[in-house]
Amino acid sequence: MEIVAAPIEDYLNHIIPREDPILAEMEARAGETDFPIVGPLVGRLLHQFVKITHSRRILELGSGFGYSAYWFGKALEDSGEIILTEFQEENLALAKDWFQRGEISSRATFHQGDALEILEGLDGEFDIIFNDVSKTHYPEVFKKAGPRLRSGGLLISDNVLWHGQVVDDQPDEDTHSILEYNRLIFESPDFFSSIIPIRDGISISLKN
Repeated sequence: MEIVAAPIEDYLNHIIPREDPILAEMEARAGETDFPIVGPLVGRLLHQFVKITHSRRILELGSGFGYSAYWFGKALEDSGEIILTEFQEENLALAKDWFQRGEISSRATFHQGDALEILEGLDGEFDIIFNDVSKTHYPEVFKKAGPRLRSGGLLISDNVLWHGQVVDDQPDEDTHSILEYNRLIFESPDFFSSIIPIRDGISISLKN
C-alpha cells in the first residue's frame, strides 16, 4: 500500500534541491542495491529537527550505511556528535568513507554491533534518538531509549506505518511489534507523539 500518492511523492522529490554529491552517491547505491534508506524527503525533515531543537548529541539505532546519519551530521555544529550503530561492518566502512569525504567525520562516532547493547554501554543523555532497527525490537527501543533522552528531546522512528500493513486484519510479527510501539508512544504520559504519513511513516515523540 502506498502511504503517499505516487504523483505527490514524485512532485515533492522533484521540487527539492539536490546539492550534495555525497547524498546523491548514497541514493544511487541504495537504488542499485535495493538498500532501504529514508530518502531525501525524510532526510530533510531530520536535518530540520536538529536545527529546530539545537541538538548537540544524537544517537542512531540502526544506521545502515549512514544515509540518515549524514543528514543529521550535516545539520550539527562542529562541536556536535552523531553516534552511529550498525551490525554490518561493511556498512560502517561505507559510512566512514562518506562522512570523511563529506567533511563531517569529526562529528561522528561509529559503533559496530547490536544497537541496543551499544546504547546500554553509552553514558549520558541525548537530544535526539533515531530508531531504525529490526522491527521486532521497536517496543524494546521505546523502553530503553526513552529514559536516555533529555527533557525536550526527540525519539524518532522510521517505518511506523510499515507499507500500510498496520491496518492488516492479521498482522505478522513485525507489524505487531510496530503496532505495539505506536501504542506505547501515544499512551505514555512521558511523551507527546505524532506520526507523519510520509514515505513509510515517521513518528516524532517529544519527551516531556
